[in-house]
Order: sequence, then C-alpha cells, then structure tokens
Amino acid sequence: MTDTVHALADRAHELLVTFLTDGPTAAGAAGLEDVVARGAALGPDGGWLVAAGQVSLGVLDLAHGRADRAVLRLDAAVDHGLNDCVMLHAEPLRPLHGDPRFQALYRRMRITRGDLDEVLWLHREMRIAMQEAQDASVDDIGRLDTGVSPLPQAPMPTRAPHTPGVLVTRLDLSVTRTALQRVALRAQFRRGAGNTALDLIDGPRDPVRARRDAWDADALDSRRQRAAEARAFVEDPGAGAVLLPCPPLGSIAHPV
Repeated sequence: MTDTVHALADRAHELLVTFLTDGPTAAGAAGLEDVVARGAALGPDGGWLVAAGQVSLGVLDLAHGRADRAVLRLDAAVDHGLNDCVMLHAEPLRPLHGDPRFQALYRRMRITRGDLDEVLWLHREMRIAMQEAQDASVDDIGRLDTGVSPLPQAPMPTRAPHTPGVLVTRLDLSVTRTALQRVALRAQFRRGAGNTALDLIDGPRDPVRARRDAWDADALDSRRQRAAEARAFVEDPGAGAVLLPCPPLGSIAHPV
C-alpha cells in the first residue's frame, strides 16, 4: 500500500508518543528509521517527516554519547527542511553548540518572521502543557470522585506556514500533548479505580464530598480550557514571509 503524508504523520506521532511515555526502547530506533525511509519515498511532501525522524534519532544518538552521529542526523534534518532554531537551543542539544559542524548546519537554516513567531508560540505551549499537567496531578490528590479531567489545549494553528519545517514543531507539540494526556489519564483511572475499590470494601466514605470534588473538578477544567482557548495563536499580518537566517546561535532562551 502506498504511503500518504497524513498516514505517515500519524505513524510518526504514535512512535514519538511511545518514546515519551514508555521510553526509547519501547518505541525503537527502527521505527523512526522506517519513518525516515518512507518519508523520503514520498518526495518533497514527505521531507518534513524525514526531518522529524532524523531529529529524534539525533537526540537519541546524543543521549547515548554518539555526538558525531547526532550531528550527521541534524545535518540531514536541515537538508530536509528543519528550521526550528528554538529546538536547537534545548538543553540536550547545548553540548553541540561548540561543534563547528553544528554551527555550520545551524547557519544554513532559514525561516520567515511569521513562521518564527509560530515556532516560539508552539514551544511556549509545550512548556505550558507540561506545567498544567503537573498542576492537574497535584489537584487530583485526595479527590474522592471517579471522574476524569482532560488536560486543556489551546487550538493548534491552522495557518499555511511559509516553510514546511514548522510542521515538525507542530508535530512536537501534538506529541507532547498526547503523551501528557496519556500519562494523566492512566493516573486518573488508577485513582478512580482505587476509590471504587475502597468504597466497595468499606462502604461509601463521603458521597457528599465525592460529588463536590467532581463539581469542583469540572469547574476547574472549564476555566482551564477557556484560558487555553484564549491563548490561540494569532498571526501578525506584518510579520512577513521573507526567508531570513535564524537568530544567532545562543541568542534564544529555550522556553521548555
């Protein structure tokens, strides 16, 4: 069966979610290598998926002390459209900043002002998503109800990006959200099952409080979702679509 960009993006998304929730061994480098190969077979339309796979493999290489291979992966990702200069300022990649080969691949990247604005917004949303997942975990402590609270999500931008590299960062945000949601749901199902088991053993402990906990959680969920929707990305019509070099290496404070 012939691949489509949409189907392969779904495959990459699931692999990367598994990578975050169950570890790289569960996801397997072979799966990411497969995404790279199948993305390349799709031609220019699949280039951003090749870039996404190469970046993930490069980060994995770096984590295992294979810095040379990591640089080669990142160089290949830039060849296929990677231009997320914010990502390349993330803590795991900072050891490469002194490498002339890394500096050279960074200088090759080009991005428009409009796309850079979105990339910065996407990274901020990743940071917010992680913070809100932590907050929700704390709020769940001691809840006596069996309800499940979804994590809030701002709308994903739907603008047509000037460069396909922005799609890599959109995928990163989607993966981060799904992974956090999956972990949160597992914890909430365990809490609900534990509450049910205790009620069956000892009888209802405090049904009035359980109902109040459920109402309070629903109200908090609604407030958080409204706040997330209010953060929706708004494109600056004056940002421009001219391709420009990325800001100098070391000039961006990574928000995550």
